[in-house]
Amino acid sequence: MTFCFDPIGFIRSPYSDKFGIPRQPGLVDAAEARLHLLPAFAREECFKGLEGFSHLWLLFVFHDDCLEAGWKPTVRPPRLGGRESVGVFASRAPYRPNPIGLSAVEHLGLARTGGELVLRLRGADLLDGTPVLDVKPYVPYADALPEARQGFALGPQPPAWPVRFSAQAERDLGVADPHGARALRRLIEQVLAQDPRPGYMERYPERRDFGVRLFDCDVRWRITEDGVEVVSIEPG
Repeated sequence: MTFCFDPIGFIRSPYSDKFGIPRQPGLVDAAEARLHLLPAFAREECFKGLEGFSHLWLLFVFHDDCLEAGWKPTVRPPRLGGRESVGVFASRAPYRPNPIGLSAVEHLGLARTGGELVLRLRGADLLDGTPVLDVKPYVPYADALPEARQGFALGPQPPAWPVRFSAQAERDLGVADPHGARALRRLIEQVLAQDPRPGYMERYPERRDFGVRLFDCDVRWRITEDGVEVVSIEPG
């Protein structure tokens, strides 16, 4: 059997590239995203009662190259440093038989923007343009199971290193986000503090310079002796 689903809307988020997206939702609370609802679902009555829930489940499609890339029975999760394989169904890898994802995000309410109805979200781990299939309320007594075992996914890791900005990056930041409306400084700090590099980079200790794209900015950064330095923030 085959099943066809239509998205209810699309995500706009700071993550315009897969590199830099947190490995789980909620790790970067500076990341605010918006679900732009398609006209058929852009009706406040569809969300009546949702205002009482602080968090939501989003069911979404791993788009980008995942739809064409296919899947494999085993994957190498980042939590294991990309060195060990587990079954695809024991992972949250995007390359799956059906590339569907599930993400718990903070609910900030509905808003009308330019005639569109949008659902405001915080702590999202979703690529800009992600199609969303459904929204469901997060119910703590049923969805939070503190006695559950978590296998190799042993809780959130502490920040990998402190982040500082070079003099050039400070000047660039003043141009890219002059009034702090996008919380770009805090977003960069939180994304880089998590060490967004893939696990296999441990095999290349000599590489020190990297880049990550957030919003419309190319953020260049360097690993130093005592942490990370943001070198520049360039519009692109």
